[in-house]
Amino acid sequence: MNHVLDTNIILSLLGDELAEPLPIRRYFASTITEMELLSHPSLSQPEESKIRALLRDINVVDMDPDIKEQAIRLRRHQGLKLPDAIIAATALSLDGVLLTNDQRMARVPGLQCQSLPLKRA
Repeated sequence: MNHVLDTNIILSLLGDELAEPLPIRRYFASTITEMELLSHPSLSQPEESKIRALLRDINVVDMDPDIKEQAIRLRRHQGLKLPDAIIAATALSLDGVLLTNDQRMARVPGLQCQSLPLKRA
């Protein structure tokens, strides 16, 4: 089973907010997740280095024509924001489970989602 990391899960992982460590396995992420993580205007150099190090251990999936068409359908029919549609389409293309804490993603038909508990404040 392929496991795709949503941007919010990676941010929680980087911020040491996950209640439990991710199990050791092969993970995937959409190229849009990579772009979201690295394009934040106030990103510091140490933060960028930490993100890039994590991304080296993840299989970043580029958008191919199938992902593009699926993302278009998801945006039109599910009303997802374009980045979320691309991430969902990536998980669907890999026949994978999307690890996300975005409840809206869990309502996408056919998309297998798993939320991850966060540490209590």
